[in-house]
Amino acid sequence: MRGEAAGDDECLRVMDITRFGPDDVAAVKEWTDLHNAANKVDAPWEHEQTVLRSEARFRHGWDGEPAVPFLARVDGRVVASGNISTSEYDNLHLAWLGLAVHPDHRRQGHGSSVLAFLEDEARRLGRTTVGMGGWESDAVVGFAARHGYEKAHQAINRRQYLADVDRAELQRRYDEALAHATDYVLERRTLPTPGEELADLAEMASAINDAPTDDLDIEDEVFTAERMKAYEDAIAFRQERAYRVVARHVPSGQLAGQTVVVVDSNNPTVGDQHDTSVVGSHRGHRLGLLLKAEMLIWLAEDEPQLEEIDTFNAESNDHMIGVNELLGYRVMGRELAFQKSL
Repeated sequence: MRGEAAGDDECLRVMDITRFGPDDVAAVKEWTDLHNAANKVDAPWEHEQTVLRSEARFRHGWDGEPAVPFLARVDGRVVASGNISTSEYDNLHLAWLGLAVHPDHRRQGHGSSVLAFLEDEARRLGRTTVGMGGWESDAVVGFAARHGYEKAHQAINRRQYLADVDRAELQRRYDEALAHATDYVLERRTLPTPGEELADLAEMASAINDAPTDDLDIEDEVFTAERMKAYEDAIAFRQERAYRVVARHVPSGQLAGQTVVVVDSNNPTVGDQHDTSVVGSHRGHRLGLLLKAEMLIWLAEDEPQLEEIDTFNAESNDHMIGVNELLGYRVMGRELAFQKSL
């Protein structure tokens, strides 16, 4: 694509926007460098993106549906990036757009040019609603408003520093929660999940659809055995060690809830919290707290070098936020999501 972007001298210069893939080593590196430069300004608490994680994003995505990335150049220099994510599992009306402009090249119209290109791509794919996100700031809110996007959701990034965890208090809360869950047992699991268990895992994972979505134009996600395997394949490609704790309802044998944490084998002091959810019919037994406390006990045994775990929650998810605050998570930043009908 050849477009135009305003330059420092207010003249218009040609912008080249090119698609690339995960096998394009140089482009993946350029994309990674740009995002690290942007994060140093927009979210300095974020850990540095690695080339491996960028490649994984464009090869596997989160669960088998990789984002399609683009680089934007002016006079041969990378000034911005874009990506578009769609799903064939569900939400066939929706495309999520990603956009970053290098801090040295902002306020020159580059973001608007890339956004217009991505919206055209979404139309070409037959999508009728687009969304994008960004860390809360006047610049992000203003940019979204100028382009007709309305804020539909906000989430909080929290970080738990494990050195601050009061282990005696954690054990007390664990024992207290356990007394409310006498019909349940906790099972520790590592990946990969045996193939014959993936369907049950997918059924349990659908409980995440009960998490608040605020004003997002979004449908429930559809989970299948194939999708769960693709999720685990993506984790393996990123060279992460994954830990899953599930709660099983003893009388019925049903999986009632889960929590998943991954540890980066290339930076093993850092972990990420993935899904924590409890099936609706099994709520009210403090399983959320019990699962997360069990996870911390397990990680202390198997990953003693782990220093911190990051998580995201919808700001309206009072229950899970309450659990995380009991476990000492600290607020790092607020991420906003915006949507627009095409």
